[in-house]
Amino acid sequence: MRHQPASAVDKSAFIERLNAIVGPRHVITSEVGTRRYRKGFRFGDGPVVAVVRPGSLVEQWRVLKACIESDRIVITQAANTGLTGGSTPDGDDYDREIVIVSTLRLNRLQVIDEGRQVICLPGATLDQLEKRLAPLGREPHSVIGSSCLGASVFGGVCNNSGGSLVKRGPAYTELSIHARLDEDGQLRLVNHLGVELDRNGEEDAEAILFRLEHGQYTAADIAHSDAAASDPDYIDHVREIDAETPARFNADPRRLHEAAGSAGKLMVFALRLDTFPQEQGTQVFYLGTNDTRSLTELRRRLLAEAETLPIAAEYMHREAFDIAEQYGKDTFLTIRALGTGRLPRFFALKNRFDGFCDRLKLPANMSDRLLQRLSQCFPSHLPRRLTEYRDRFEHHLMLKVSGESVESTRALLGEHFERHEGGGFEGDGFEGGGFEGECFECTADEGAKAFLHRFAAAGAAVRYRIMHRDTVEDIVALDIALKRSERDWFETLPEDVEKPLVKKLYYGHFLCHVLHQDYIVAKGTDCLALEHRMWELLDARGAEYPAEHNVGHLYQAKPALAGFYRELDPCNAFNPGIGQTSKCRHWGEAAAGAG
Repeated sequence: MRHQPASAVDKSAFIERLNAIVGPRHVITSEVGTRRYRKGFRFGDGPVVAVVRPGSLVEQWRVLKACIESDRIVITQAANTGLTGGSTPDGDDYDREIVIVSTLRLNRLQVIDEGRQVICLPGATLDQLEKRLAPLGREPHSVIGSSCLGASVFGGVCNNSGGSLVKRGPAYTELSIHARLDEDGQLRLVNHLGVELDRNGEEDAEAILFRLEHGQYTAADIAHSDAAASDPDYIDHVREIDAETPARFNADPRRLHEAAGSAGKLMVFALRLDTFPQEQGTQVFYLGTNDTRSLTELRRRLLAEAETLPIAAEYMHREAFDIAEQYGKDTFLTIRALGTGRLPRFFALKNRFDGFCDRLKLPANMSDRLLQRLSQCFPSHLPRRLTEYRDRFEHHLMLKVSGESVESTRALLGEHFERHEGGGFEGDGFEGGGFEGECFECTADEGAKAFLHRFAAAGAAVRYRIMHRDTVEDIVALDIALKRSERDWFETLPEDVEKPLVKKLYYGHFLCHVLHQDYIVAKGTDCLALEHRMWELLDARGAEYPAEHNVGHLYQAKPALAGFYRELDPCNAFNPGIGQTSKCRHWGEAAAGAG
């Protein structure tokens, strides 16, 4: 099937065709109605001709055909929780109209191989998958809170998200069923799911997708080959503490394969993924120190010596702690009250309210302003021992380990910290290995709140910007992967870079050496120039960026990644402009920053 020039299909006829496929209720064209889909969580916005919400894989395929045949751009979107604008338009300088295909209605999954694997459809969320696997004693690659609450399974795989779990690496699979547009404009459905869905070898795409969605296959139809459904090497890869390269980053060629890392340059219909045994008897240790060397050497010891790696090791700097405590409080309280499963509906209501306020010409981000003021009416939400450590220590580390590792971790931490005005474990009287700091073992409630507080930091900078528009120009948000050998991980900025910064928020996945660094920048600063200056500093350190949030429209795709995108999408019909590449048909040079 070859696409026709845009002039061949008039807009009203195109909308009517979409209405016929999914029903008028699921074709959104108004500016207010499309707002939540075309505006990114942090960055990104632009006009769209429509947002379409298919309710089946067959409808999704038909919508895609309609877009390709009318020469329109397709942006496939799930939860729209990304931090770099990678699943929304970016401005109005595209050479074709844009259609967003929202897959949230396709929130179904199929458990196979007695729960050891799952097949997920495009709208399945991590929360949904986690709950489905729990009765089976299994869990997904990532758990809620790894970066952005409410995230989808597809978002993790297609954007190379790494998550917080130390042993599992970036979300990855080589098993998918997807559509791609060949160089000659032929739209093809590619079944690399490892499930036989074409009974006679001649069935069309709709028949294959219908059979998949309705589970019309048997165990005998499922192939078990060498194709990976998770990263099989990461657990050893991350332990190489003297390697001069990062453990994981977005453009790592070793983990770019079809859907994995595709960033919307294919339309993916299903992914097949490994699941993992639930961790039992977990314990959270909360550490504080004023000496970065203490955490540096602890990281190296844990990776080199621990027989079983920790489940998670989340770092948080004091300033990030403070900003999250004040500006992430409503996020924390909302999740505690509603749980993660209701977050998508909450965010949808929030967007509708903001759209209504926009029509009334009220100040922007009215929902955030109201939620911020409301949150201050509630008492302190953090456990006393956490706030005491905030007062005493600049650097914080939350270490979560499985039951089998509690004793060995307790012993290692006792050896690591010296007796320094109550150092080591609280009140243990231990004289130890010479590193300043303290730690304590969290109760279950303290541990849950500590990790939730850490993950609330991801949106706290955005809230701060909203509440201080008179003094803040914008946020420069960096998502970096340091070399595994890096010892000087906590940066010292030159004076010219430091001067315009109002706040610096440092937090991240410490054992993986992945840090999120959000800089709140003073009014009147050229943020783009400042960011490029920061990139120079990161390049000099041998860091890679972004580490796990997709290049989106904030970062420039490096040559290997840009080449991967061109290979997947030679016509540049899917999510063009990603990674600051060309926004034009066939990767033309008319758009700035063409790849």
